[in-house]
Amino acid sequence: MEKVRLTAKEKSELWGEGIITVILLLMLNLALVVILKEVTAQNPKLQNAIWGIKNVVVFGQDTHLWSWRYPLTGLMLVVDAVVVYWRLIRRYHQMQMRHVIAELHYIASGHLDHRINFAVGTDLQKVINSINALVESAVNSMAEERRIEQSKDELITNVSHDIRTPLTSIIGYLGLIEDGQYKGDEELVKYTHTAYMKAKQMKVLVEDLFEYTKARQTTTPLNAVSFNMVAMLEQLAASYELEAERADMSFVVTGKPDPLIMEADTEKLGRVFNNLIVNALKYGKGGKHIYLDAEKIGSEAVIKVSNDGPQIPNDSLSSLFDRFYRVEESRSQETGGTGLGLAIAQSFVTLHGGYIYADSTPELTSFVIHLPLQLGTTLQKPKE
Repeated sequence: MEKVRLTAKEKSELWGEGIITVILLLMLNLALVVILKEVTAQNPKLQNAIWGIKNVVVFGQDTHLWSWRYPLTGLMLVVDAVVVYWRLIRRYHQMQMRHVIAELHYIASGHLDHRINFAVGTDLQKVINSINALVESAVNSMAEERRIEQSKDELITNVSHDIRTPLTSIIGYLGLIEDGQYKGDEELVKYTHTAYMKAKQMKVLVEDLFEYTKARQTTTPLNAVSFNMVAMLEQLAASYELEAERADMSFVVTGKPDPLIMEADTEKLGRVFNNLIVNALKYGKGGKHIYLDAEKIGSEAVIKVSNDGPQIPNDSLSSLFDRFYRVEESRSQETGGTGLGLAIAQSFVTLHGGYIYADSTPELTSFVIHLPLQLGTTLQKPKE
């Protein structure tokens, strides 16, 4: 920040203010001296008490108006200096205020990237800091609003695209059936089955979209219960055991300590782990194990869902939790993914006051979840 730079006109105003003030004070001092002289002329004792040994005001050719030897003269000079200083400082502060108001008008005219960089050293500095903070807050709010609007547009575009594709197939195959353009019952069943599968794909998308919207709402209530996280992971592994065998994979569940007691909404956490396990089964092909590990570290529980399947490219890790993001578009379409599963998982974890991130090496791909042991505690994600 820099001091307010006065214009030549403002400097002239200050000089004029000082000169006029000095002249007025000299006239006032002279009037006071004359009045005091007249009042004390008839009382020598009072005169000596005020003026000292001899009169200060003596009219004559070799005399002076007042002498530095006398206390009253010194007092009058001090008062005069204080008055001059006060009036100049007051006028200077008024000029500073004019500059601040001019800067404020400049910002209000649409230059929201501008800030008031004045160091005034008075209470006006608090006003300047408040104005800058207010403008910064307004700019951030506008940017956030634009981001939300863009996010809504992207959501509508992605949903429209993902719904249109299966809907086109459904209408196409049902149109063939409606027009009788099929050869026998076998082809009819094929068309009907294809339309049915596409309808199920649409249903999954709509359900995931509804779940994502609900998870993003900060007012969504959490039905917190106390439970054993290790036992929950063991139950999840058992429920997906058949799918794991079909994918030639097996679960490995570990916990430290066991039991690991914590508070959370088990229904919503179940959705988080379901999404992560389903992803491990779909995209961990070639791997042999899915690891579910829970550990208590301080006041938080750290849960890892890992698999030894193919590595996720590093440039994709930061985008995994973006809605509708797919590492491999064709593979996701083949497996029927909507691209919302990880976004839903992240929203539910955040709703609990925790955070989630992904890490992938040639040996292991892990989704790491940090959750507070007690609800109501928000964890701070460490800086990368």
